[in-house]
Amino acid sequence: MNTSPRLRSLEERHAVLDRQIGEEDARPRPDEGELQRLKREKLRVKEEMERLRREG
Repeated sequence: MNTSPRLRSLEERHAVLDRQIGEEDARPRPDEGELQRLKREKLRVKEEMERLRREG
């Protein structure tokens, strides 16, 4: 499967967001607002990746 540069960029961003969510969640007192922001962004990126794959 030949992935586009845009899709690869989104996959990298998704992985970074996943790591950031894990780091924030592991803190003794995670910032719930930040967690929600990161999760929304991760979902938006995932939806964009799925759209690109369907169109691909």
